[in-house]
Amino acid sequence: MPVTIVEKTVIRAVTGCVTLILISLPALAGGNITDGQSKSASCAACHGATGKAVNSIYPNLAGQNADYLALSLHAYKKGERSGGQAGVMQACSSSLSDQDIIDLSAYYASLTPLK
Repeated sequence: MPVTIVEKTVIRAVTGCVTLILISLPALAGGNITDGQSKSASCAACHGATGKAVNSIYPNLAGQNADYLALSLHAYKKGERSGGQAGVMQACSSSLSDQDIIDLSAYYASLTPLK
């Protein structure tokens, strides 16, 4: 029996949800804020030492959700994000380990959000 369009849509949705869950599992484990801070030197060139971007073309990272940051870094690392400064972020994230991403995400999430 052929698969209907509705069934294909449901399968894609479920697959997407499972993928997001699996990708976010390391972030849910929690990162080391101190290690994240020590790994953030190259990030600071654009995003600032305290997570406040040095230029308006870069986002502020201070106080961002750790899971969001981790998912974003994984997406950049895999080349799944494009546009804007994606090329720069792909180059910066290419050498990050999963633990580096978790630690960096924890560090920036721990900072006071900017008003």
